[in-house]
Amino acid sequence: MKAAVLAEGGIQIRDVQKPTPGPSQVLVRVRAAGLNRADLIIASGHMHGPVGGPGTVMGLEFAGDVEAVGSEVKNVKPGDRVMCSGNGGYAEYALADWGRVAPIPANNMGYEQAATFPVALQTMHNAVVTAGRLQAGESVMIQGASSGVGLMGLQIAKLKGARFVIGTSTNAGRRERLGEYGADLAIDTTAADWAQKVVDVTNGKGVDLIVDQVSASVANGNLKAAAVLGRIVNVGRLGGFKGEFDFDLHAMKRIDYIGVTFRTRTVEEVREINRRVRVDLWGDIEAGRLRLPIDRVFPLEQAAAALAHMRANAHFGKIVLTA
Repeated sequence: MKAAVLAEGGIQIRDVQKPTPGPSQVLVRVRAAGLNRADLIIASGHMHGPVGGPGTVMGLEFAGDVEAVGSEVKNVKPGDRVMCSGNGGYAEYALADWGRVAPIPANNMGYEQAATFPVALQTMHNAVVTAGRLQAGESVMIQGASSGVGLMGLQIAKLKGARFVIGTSTNAGRRERLGEYGADLAIDTTAADWAQKVVDVTNGKGVDLIVDQVSASVANGNLKAAAVLGRIVNVGRLGGFKGEFDFDLHAMKRIDYIGVTFRTRTVEEVREINRRVRVDLWGDIEAGRLRLPIDRVFPLEQAAAALAHMRANAHFGKIVLTA
């Protein structure tokens, strides 16, 4: 089969062996795959948890048709149209643990749209609802809101009853579109007074929950913008892995600072995250209340160009490969 493989010269399309499902795995004929920031980390030669290094087949989410299932798999059968998270999605075939497989809704959703959902749903339902403990009537800010994951966070916050939702982006054109996906206010974090503006629009209180995909460059601003007893959930580090942190302000506001990643989660933990997504949000997906824009679609053969497009940070929403 054809796959986009990490090689010394960058991402190359190669013929590799078609995978065989283990007892708990599902083999999917991939029709579309979504790009994620973690793919850039892997493509740059760094490990992403256990994934990475020369010979790695790229891709963390995909949609397609089930071709075969392992002996322990239940409720998934050959011929099912599915969306999945897993490794090796930039290929004609890929494997997923049964607990990371979900049916594509029978509402005319195509493979390209389905491929945008798995990582965004898992990441933001966990960050906003589980780790972030959002309560109806609270205020929420999503740092880095114009990415697919960020746009999903805005929508989930609204669906779960947030009173006021703020999205951030450093690009004026993308800020203008955040309202389409649930943002009541769009903030430019390159402005020196952005954190004070958040405090002002929340009547001096600060925001109850911040889901941060940026980290280092906005860390102290987040502390200023957060309410006393607020929560900050760190899900990404687009603005740097290390930076200054005002420990006294963190203590003064008694902020819960929560780090999350899928890299150290067990198979059972990820299955539980997906189970909660299915219970809590699947009706909204089937009804079309959750959606993500597709910025651009590339064929599998242009995987390197698709990653370059993401690296340029010029996209709004998701970038998708078709196989």
